[in-house]
Amino acid sequence: MSNSKKSAKGMGTIRKRSDGRWEARYTIGRNPGTGKQVQKSVYGKTQAEVRKKLQAICVSIDEGAYTEPSKYTLSQWFEVWLKEYTSNLKPYTIRSYDSYIKNRIIPAIGSIKLSSLNTNEIQSLYNNLNNNTELSSKTIKNIHGILHKALEQAIKIGAIKNNPSDACQIPRVEKPEIKALEDKDITIFLKAIQGHKYETLYLVDLFTGLRQGEILGLTWDCIDFENSSITIYRQLQKINGKYKFISLKNDKKRFITPASAVMKLLSDHKRLQNEWRLKAGAMWENSSLVFTNETGSNLSHNTVYKNFKRIVKKIGLPEITFHGLRHSYALAALQSGDDIKTVQETLGHHSASFTLDIYGHVSESMRRESAKRMDSFIRGVTEK
Repeated sequence: MSNSKKSAKGMGTIRKRSDGRWEARYTIGRNPGTGKQVQKSVYGKTQAEVRKKLQAICVSIDEGAYTEPSKYTLSQWFEVWLKEYTSNLKPYTIRSYDSYIKNRIIPAIGSIKLSSLNTNEIQSLYNNLNNNTELSSKTIKNIHGILHKALEQAIKIGAIKNNPSDACQIPRVEKPEIKALEDKDITIFLKAIQGHKYETLYLVDLFTGLRQGEILGLTWDCIDFENSSITIYRQLQKINGKYKFISLKNDKKRFITPASAVMKLLSDHKRLQNEWRLKAGAMWENSSLVFTNETGSNLSHNTVYKNFKRIVKKIGLPEITFHGLRHSYALAALQSGDDIKTVQETLGHHSASFTLDIYGHVSESMRRESAKRMDSFIRGVTEK
């Protein structure tokens, strides 16, 4: 007697294989080139199991919702996704994605078939990262974002029907405490950098709030001495071992009007750089960068950062990073009375609400000044 028979609803054929498993074959259409039927199979340990799978597939075919199971593993799909579907991202963003994928996602779930990946497996990954590593909640959120994007693209090309990461829970991201220089710290810092080879760079950054890539990517065409303004339209980043100019973080050019003291610093620095150029002669690299070494070459991000860290550690502020100069500028600007919109535009944030979200807190001195103003108001209304 044959082990092969038509399914009850005529949806395909079910048979018992010689290896003991049950197989159901079904037709998904015709090959447009040959006109022949295209058939696929599903397998199971029992006839009932296979029949259930076959019924679900045939319903999805009838409803136009059928997706052919992907042959990719998650690791293989990431290779395709990074190569073909991330061309709109900045190089350093792709590099960051690649690092997270190779070091955090692939070792845990990379071998799982894309079509078989489920929510529990992804959730287990996040839980393990949260419990067994020193990764911050923000980093785990970033990893989730990368995985979610890759799976969304897999849906768009028909490799999977649903995104199994949709239902995952990620650790609550706590807003990090802003590490910035208070007034007294700034005074100490200014004394500590006197005579340092990067003194002007650190001063300009402290009083303009530029990102590291922005200040290291400043060229002299950005500096308008006549109108006392600076144009920020690109940044310098290290991509695949080479420094390159790339677009800004939010791709939006901005203009800032710094204090006259900053323009004086830049004017003095330009004279110094001209002296370097004359001394270097033919060895001078005409990069047009504002901040260079003594032969005109760009400065290394890492070198500038390490020198900065040595300085702040020496003065007892090891928790301050180079980005802390940007935070210091923002707090100083707000303390000086700048409105939040002006600070947002100077920093290059995409919205004032984003700036408020970061600097919605106030420093101790701002709180004291607020209390003094309220005292004055109270006296004014009660003494009448």
